[in-house]
Amino acid sequence: MPRSNISFSFSRRRRIYRALSKRLANADLIPAQQQWTWYNIFAFWMSDVHSVGGYIFAGTLFSLGLTSWQIFLVLIGGIWVVMLLANLIARPSQLSGVPYPVVSRMPFGVYGANIPAMLRGIIAIVWYGIQTYLASVALAIILLKFFPGLASLQEERFLNLSYLGWLSFAIMWSMQTVLFLMKMQAIKVFLDWAGPAVYVVMFLLMAWIVHRAGWENINFNLSTHRLNFGQTIAEMLVGMSLIINYFAGPTLNFGDFSRYCKNMKEVHRGNFWGLPVNFTFFSMIAVITISGTPLVFGKVIEDPLEIVAHIDNVTIALLLTFTFVTATVGINIVANFVSAANDISNLYPGKISWRKGGMIAAVVSTLITPWNLYNSPEIIHYTIDMLAATVGPMYGIFLVDYYLLKKQEIHVPDLFRDTPEGQYWYRGGVNPAAVKALIPASLLSICCVIIPGLNILAAMPGIEALKMISNFSLLIAMVASGWLYYYYSTRPTSRR
Repeated sequence: MPRSNISFSFSRRRRIYRALSKRLANADLIPAQQQWTWYNIFAFWMSDVHSVGGYIFAGTLFSLGLTSWQIFLVLIGGIWVVMLLANLIARPSQLSGVPYPVVSRMPFGVYGANIPAMLRGIIAIVWYGIQTYLASVALAIILLKFFPGLASLQEERFLNLSYLGWLSFAIMWSMQTVLFLMKMQAIKVFLDWAGPAVYVVMFLLMAWIVHRAGWENINFNLSTHRLNFGQTIAEMLVGMSLIINYFAGPTLNFGDFSRYCKNMKEVHRGNFWGLPVNFTFFSMIAVITISGTPLVFGKVIEDPLEIVAHIDNVTIALLLTFTFVTATVGINIVANFVSAANDISNLYPGKISWRKGGMIAAVVSTLITPWNLYNSPEIIHYTIDMLAATVGPMYGIFLVDYYLLKKQEIHVPDLFRDTPEGQYWYRGGVNPAAVKALIPASLLSICCVIIPGLNILAAMPGIEALKMISNFSLLIAMVASGWLYYYYSTRPTSRR
């Protein structure tokens, strides 16, 4: 049975942990007050799913060449795996009340936890900037519709972004920063209403498209090619893997949110409604809407922002754009900001609070000029994919450590103790077994992602098989790191 020694009062708990080590604890990293219910977790997943990226991603699943019932099986299979991973990742944080970088001290050591935390944090910062840029694009559409004179600001550019782009980005950056710095209670309130609001507007958009196109003309198959049996099975597996990869980031740091839940029953219920039910329903809305665009606009439009650009009605365009801005802010919270804030705070808790960590993340996300990243697919592929290649290994190490080696037991005070008496203290504060497993598994994952895309290997026999394997790099790396970590951790050597 999972066990955690945090049975004493919340206020006493906070006093004890803050006194243990200022280098490991602050008010934001120590056990949280647990008042969230299943609906808060449901709203969390709604905000993660209901985004421009999620909308486009859902459409791509229906262009794999599969029939509607095959896609339905892919949706159910893939999202159930995501739900299983989310439930497994959630448990240690819910039992202990601490976020992902703190529970990572169990496998990596009290200081070694900064390795997975910062790898995840860097990914979160990059995508935080990109999502903020996407929200600013939607805002620019609103500004141009109401203030056509601003079109002149599109002519001048600075750092490859127009002055109007800078204005829109600055507004979105400031609005998000104000919201995020209000701390977790304000974020919880935003998530609670943002997801349902996006649902209502997306459903209305679908209804409008269906009305204009005619329901009898809607075709759920967006693909133009047919598959044989072997190809069908392969594409179904690829589709499931794509779903798992899409949710890999926010699922890994899901403990940042499950820590606030009353119990695991609430987590399981929220995950069920937020993942299998919500994701499948939202995907259906997306594909129906996309399927109707050729009949309404004369071409297939997978990007909802482009749909807005084709709508002449200012009121409808304004409502849709506001919805997409809200959706982008929502996913920025759940997938990027909270993770980056906790990860940076974990570097030096005595000096960097959650708010300071979030502010650092917000500033850095601007310095990387995310619009240049977004407009350069090759940079995204070779930079972000290599960073993301470390996500799979972190899953393997984390799950093997907690469920197989630690037997679901957590000694919470030792997560904040940097002395040899602590259970999670290793020589130098870093567990060498975790590092030895992380590096080769990450390299394996990087090879799976990068090698099939090299032009020099395009004619190599078997390259198509390698391309297929690259879709499963996360799962391959997770298994490899888990096996390596178990091997190094059970060797008869001293851990001190």
